[in-house]
Amino acid sequence: MTASSHRVQGLNNDEVPADWPAISPREIAWLAGRFPQMHGATAALWHSPRPLSAAALVEGAAGRVFVKRHHHSVRDAATLGEEHRFIAHLAAAGVPVVQVLRDRDGATAVEHDGWTYELHTPGNGEDLYRDAVSWTPLTNVAQARDAGRMLARLHHAAARYHAPQRGTHLLVARDDLIRSHDPIAALTADLGNRPGLARYLARIPWEDQLRHTVLPWHAGLAERLRDEPRLWAHNDWHVSNLLWQGDTVSTVLDFGLASPTSALFDLATAIERNAVAWLELERGAQAVRIDTALALLDGYRQVLPLSATRMHLLADLLPVVHLDFALSEVEYFEGVTGSTANADVAWQPFLLGHAQWFGSAHGQALLAALHAAA
Repeated sequence: MTASSHRVQGLNNDEVPADWPAISPREIAWLAGRFPQMHGATAALWHSPRPLSAAALVEGAAGRVFVKRHHHSVRDAATLGEEHRFIAHLAAAGVPVVQVLRDRDGATAVEHDGWTYELHTPGNGEDLYRDAVSWTPLTNVAQARDAGRMLARLHHAAARYHAPQRGTHLLVARDDLIRSHDPIAALTADLGNRPGLARYLARIPWEDQLRHTVLPWHAGLAERLRDEPRLWAHNDWHVSNLLWQGDTVSTVLDFGLASPTSALFDLATAIERNAVAWLELERGAQAVRIDTALALLDGYRQVLPLSATRMHLLADLLPVVHLDFALSEVEYFEGVTGSTANADVAWQPFLLGHAQWFGSAHGQALLAALHAAA
């Protein structure tokens, strides 16, 4: 972690100093020596306000390039390659994804001075939600419907892609614990490989908190998920990760959370990301966009129909769909950036708070609407 004047979006919908410094002209010059598309680039046109990595748009002789930089402890070239191979498969299947650029040696990810870099084309379309804060609900029902259609197209293409589980837990959305019959035992067995998470959990009564708040929602899910196929999925289907032409999705971005989960996991995540204003729950019913959730479903089912049984399973996944990723954020903040305060946010209002909210009147209304749509 490095002190920086660069400011990014904080966990509480505020502006905070970045954990990672902005991409510098010196780094751009180094990349320009490796990537032909970066030739002539000298400085960034725009720096991303997203907090978990550093990213910038850069103008090279061949046009604009999107540069993303990760700390080596979060992503190395091998773990980025897992994402890039999935993107390449989707592109070959006709899904409109960004193109991952290769350096002079053919590599799609390069390591330098403790950082790992990836370069993409900017994509086609308008970045309507570039400045939208994470967890911002979608209010445009037409866009929600088309986002559902595009997600189904992605799942149709992904069904022919087969690759192992990701090589990291950090900032990856997985469903390992949700599929487990005993999530506490599974997590306990894994803590030896996750020292940052183990250190955080050792300070709190985490088992009791999970049993009281999260696991009641998990009852019976492992058995019901047994026949749900593993599927490499996007796992972060928020409108800010899509480019648009009017109300139509034109490009799919940001596969950083991608992993083999399931179609229902990915669709539940899309509803969670786009239909609830998690940072404004005090607004009550106004914080929930049931029409957005139903439009996403409608668009999805226009391409890939869902049985009533799977629809009910989808609704029942929602209160726990964030479980594995919330733990990965706890691990990231405690073990990588050294921010126990941010780890507290990931644990309490995110991991525990999201599950608790589904027991509220407004959370129950959303779940009831999804069950009724079966």
